[in-house]
Amino acid sequence: MASIKQTLDDILTIDGAMCAAVVDSGSGMVLGSVGSGVDMEIAAAGNTEVVRAKLKTMRALGLSDVIEDMLITLGRQYHILRPSSVKEGLFLYVVLDKQRANLALARRKTQEVDKLMDF
Repeated sequence: MASIKQTLDDILTIDGAMCAAVVDSGSGMVLGSVGSGVDMEIAAAGNTEVVRAKLKTMRALGLSDVIEDMLITLGRQYHILRPSSVKEGLFLYVVLDKQRANLALARRKTQEVDKLMDF
């Protein structure tokens, strides 16, 4: 099992990883972050609204499913939002350099790290 620091350090081993955070989806507060290139406090607060909006839409549609992850593709970056499958109310937020990252491997590593969270 992994602490917040171990979780984030594991995420930074992903090729192209710039920064990452563990975010409380109720408040938008960052519980821990690593890396640089993006103000994770602002990004986490804003993307908390994205996660909430998607969950609200799923409820409105009557979808009884879970979000595995959400991908936001920018010109130079990928942003992965992954609601934790083991810690309700938290999500992993990973920012990747699009030129250096392998998106499939990054999503897979984020999934693996999520399963090991223990805090």
